[in-house]
Amino acid sequence: MLKKDPGAGKKRKRHVLPALGLLLIVAAVCSLYAESLVKTAALSPPVSKVELLMRAAEGLFFGEPREVRELREREVVQSDEGHQEYYFQLLDEEERRCYREILEGVRNRKEEFYVTMAADSRVDRVYHAVLKDHPELFWVHNREQVYKTTFSDSEYCMFTPGYTYSQEESAQIQDSMETAYQAVLASLPEGADTYEKVKTVYTWLIDHVEYQPSEHDQNIAGVFWKNAAVCAGYAGAVQYLLERMEIPCIYVEGSARGSTDGHAWNIVTIDGENYYVDVTNGDQPQFLIGDAAQLPEHKTTMYDYLCPFPREYELDYTASEEFAVPECTATDKNFYVLNQGCFDSYSWQQVYEYCQMRMNFGAAVVRFKFSDQEDFETAREEWITRGSIQEAAMYYMSLYDMSEVQYHYGILENLKTMYFIF
Repeated sequence: MLKKDPGAGKKRKRHVLPALGLLLIVAAVCSLYAESLVKTAALSPPVSKVELLMRAAEGLFFGEPREVRELREREVVQSDEGHQEYYFQLLDEEERRCYREILEGVRNRKEEFYVTMAADSRVDRVYHAVLKDHPELFWVHNREQVYKTTFSDSEYCMFTPGYTYSQEESAQIQDSMETAYQAVLASLPEGADTYEKVKTVYTWLIDHVEYQPSEHDQNIAGVFWKNAAVCAGYAGAVQYLLERMEIPCIYVEGSARGSTDGHAWNIVTIDGENYYVDVTNGDQPQFLIGDAAQLPEHKTTMYDYLCPFPREYELDYTASEEFAVPECTATDKNFYVLNQGCFDSYSWQQVYEYCQMRMNFGAAVVRFKFSDQEDFETAREEWITRGSIQEAAMYYMSLYDMSEVQYHYGILENLKTMYFIF
């Protein structure tokens, strides 16, 4: 037989009030904590106070939210199929974990998600690494500051990237990316080696994209969807196409000498050597003028920025200090070196015979460069200032039985290059 404790009810009652008081204290602390979160997240999209209270309570009871604890327990994947991820390799272990978290969140178009890092500068660095390694993530903002909600005395934050394109637009852009890739493959010469593939990508982009600022110009959507972009779009497109061909290629951003504007280009590995590739600067249609140069049979692409001499290129462009980039030293794949159009010394007769040879092969544009600055200056003085170019023009006239010809010349001072255009 059970006996009822006459004091049981009172005992239960005495325990109710302290528990309620504890809950009130916790609620008050959470409320104050939530208010601090609102302040630290001043730049973030609106978050309801109820949601912040829940997050604060979870943080107080468990140290970190369950999602964050689970993220910390995950194994960090060290490679991603189809991507070189050069910048990922430069990160420390903690940053690599954050990189994978951001990459997953953006790929899945999550509006917001936790990352296991809180310091603004480090999170920004990781985010920049993701964008540089993954040009295919065109739908995420890359020109605007992302939002981060930080939590007091915590080593994690809520990351809110923001997205540029709708699902429907993204599907259209991805279709155009695939169409472009297949077109590039169809343009490859039979048995193309790595250099020929890089050259084909370089030429294809110059032929199909116009340098033009727009709302799409900072990513590959501008290149493949709108056929218009600026340097960031060009460089991202080069990386996207070459990585699909399994050719190592990284996106580089930096600055141009004498300009406050930034610039973007690529470093490509060909036969074990690193080379600069700058399609943006190669796309200068106004440089090649003259009626003959516009004829389909005389179509000419500026290949000066396809594997330019590294030391010459670096006089004008400097990579950002945020990340170290591979050193470029080789010149073997320079267009002029490959086509016997680079002169290590100056001889008027040698240059004239080279011009004749090119014209004999039907060229309406004859171009050559010098490896030495003094030789370049001597050649410019003789051919341009003193008018030796007329000797080449007269040969062109005799070759095609012409009574007159209009000719132009172009000079790329920084690359020691001369163009004669008939």
